Amino acid sequence: MHWNEVISQINQMNTFKRYGRVKRVVGLMIESQGPESSIGDVCIIHIGSKKKRMIQAEVVGFKDENILLMPYTTINDISSGCLVEATSKPLEIKVGVGLVGNVVDSMGYPLDGSLLPKGLTPVLTEQEPPNPMKRPPIEHTIEVGVRMIDGLLTVGRGQRVGIFAGSGVGKSTLLGMIARNTKADLNVIALIGERGREVREFIERDLGEEGLKRSIVVVATSDQPALMRIKGAYTATAIAEYFRDKGLNVMLMMDSVTRVAMAQREVGLATGEPPTTKGYTPSVFAILPKLLERTGTNEFGSITAFYTVLVDGDDMNEPIADTVRGILDGHFVLDRELANKGQYPALNILKSISRIMNNIAPTEHIAAAEKLRDLLSTYINSEDLINIGAYKKGSSREIDEAIRLYPKILSFLKQGTHEKVSMEECLQDLYQLILKGE
Repeated sequence: MHWNEVISQINQMNTFKRYGRVKRVVGLMIESQGPESSIGDVCIIHIGSKKKRMIQAEVVGFKDENILLMPYTTINDISSGCLVEATSKPLEIKVGVGLVGNVVDSMGYPLDGSLLPKGLTPVLTEQEPPNPMKRPPIEHTIEVGVRMIDGLLTVGRGQRVGIFAGSGVGKSTLLGMIARNTKADLNVIALIGERGREVREFIERDLGEEGLKRSIVVVATSDQPALMRIKGAYTATAIAEYFRDKGLNVMLMMDSVTRVAMAQREVGLATGEPPTTKGYTPSVFAILPKLLERTGTNEFGSITAFYTVLVDGDDMNEPIADTVRGILDGHFVLDRELANKGQYPALNILKSISRIMNNIAPTEHIAAAEKLRDLLSTYINSEDLINIGAYKKGSSREIDEAIRLYPKILSFLKQGTHEKVSMEECLQDLYQLILKGE
């Protein structure tokens, strides 16, 4: 390091610290008289007269001349008059190749209690989305290893897709399949608002040892404060952005963006925002585009993103689902009825769409996929007539073909959890089914 850089860093250092005092605590909110801070800055609250414990909190608002703080951890032993120290900077995490294969919390620290590896770079968790004029168009496909997606809903490198489903329909299983089978350089997986039991199950059963070796998992369980759940989403996105800027093709999977919205609703209500649509505050609909637009392509690399959306009561038009669907480049709908029939992945092809597929897939691939959709739609629309015996063979050439090929279509759509299918095998099966009827 040159002396000029050393002198520059010394000149930028604060030569004094700013302090304030806790005035009161209401629910999740801490109100402090001072110190001078900005929205998003991290403050340190000293617990006890001898500074026995310190907790971090973030400035989320102002009330009169006081600042409103939300803690990153529990605040059971905080008391009036506790010292509040300003850091004058937002939350930073440390990122690098050494994190690959690790499971970390929302602050970027390993969940197993081990020390952070050396050689990591500090980055801000909140960053601006790439300049629209500097986003290269999506021109290449990315293989995810799931036959139904690669064949009928082809995903492009840098595309952002929402996976919409109710609870217990197979979102985590599908994400695990994608993480194990994808051709992306690195996976970044965010588990936001999950039950603690499910975290280890996902890592060991769905992701597996093979998937973990090329992944970074960020975990913020449902018992953690709302701010930690929000930061989990920002931290995972910042990690993906770091590796994208290094020229990698990153796969980001977030389960689920709905729980991020719920956490932001808690923060918004605590700061005094009025509830609007279904109790969600205006800030929820403000942060969603900022978070989701950060992924995609830039001049260095790409982030292909899969966001799960937990739809309430399988209502695909509820506010969060509707907002997210309008932002992303495609939506995959998991259908409970298909899951009940034993079809896995329970992906409803007729309700799902990839907005990029027509721009990146070959003409014959698109034609074969559309033909399969037509056959499946024809069969489903006539299913009641077929089941009760009201349809007579020969009445419609299209229905006859759909009935003949339906068992083979179902076989194409089904895939075992640990079955890996390459793009070449997928297209071969699709062409054989559509062109030869085999």
